[in-house]
Amino acid sequence: MMARSPRGVSFDAPRSLRTGVLGRGPHQSRDRFGRFTEWVARKMGTPAFLLGLSLFCAAWLAWNTLAPISMRFDSAANGFTALTLMLSLQASYAAPLILLAQNRQDDRDRVQIEQDRQRAERNLADTEYLAREIVALRMALDGVATRDVLRQELRTLLEELDQRDATKAASEHQNDQERPGTAGGAQ
Repeated sequence: MMARSPRGVSFDAPRSLRTGVLGRGPHQSRDRFGRFTEWVARKMGTPAFLLGLSLFCAAWLAWNTLAPISMRFDSAANGFTALTLMLSLQASYAAPLILLAQNRQDDRDRVQIEQDRQRAERNLADTEYLAREIVALRMALDGVATRDVLRQELRTLLEELDQRDATKAASEHQNDQERPGTAGGAQ
C-alpha cells in the first residue's frame, strides 16, 4: 500500500501534482515572479500603457484643477505633490522590474547562444565527416573504371575481334584457294 499524505496525495506522485508547502519549490516561486516582471515590462512598453498613464494624469490634473475645492485631494499650489509621488512610486517599481525582465531575457539569450554554438559545432563536425567520406570515396573510385572507359575498352575489344575474324576469314579463304581440288582452287 502506498503512503499517503494527510491531504490525500501520495508521496510517490510527481511534485507537479503535489500541492501545499512541500510541493512548491523555490524555483516555482522565482519563475512566477520572473514571469510577472516580464508581463510588467511588456505592458509598460506599449502604446496602450502610455495612453492610459497619460489619461490618468490628465484626469488627475483636471479633477484637482476644475473640481470644487472641497473635493480636490491634490493641490495645484503645491505642484500636485500627490501626483508626483504616485508617478515616482510607479517609476521606482517599474525600473527594477524592467531590469529583472531584461536579466531573464539575457539569461535566455545566453542559453540560446550556447545551444546555437553547440549546434554549429555538431554541424561543422558532421560536415567535416561528410567531406572526409567524399574524399575517401573519390580516392577509392580513382582506380575504378568509369562507364566511358568501359565503353572505350569494349569498342577496342570488338574492333580487335572483328580484325581477328577478318584475318581468320582471309587466311581461310587464302588456304581454300591454295588447296587443289577445292571449289575455289585452280583448274
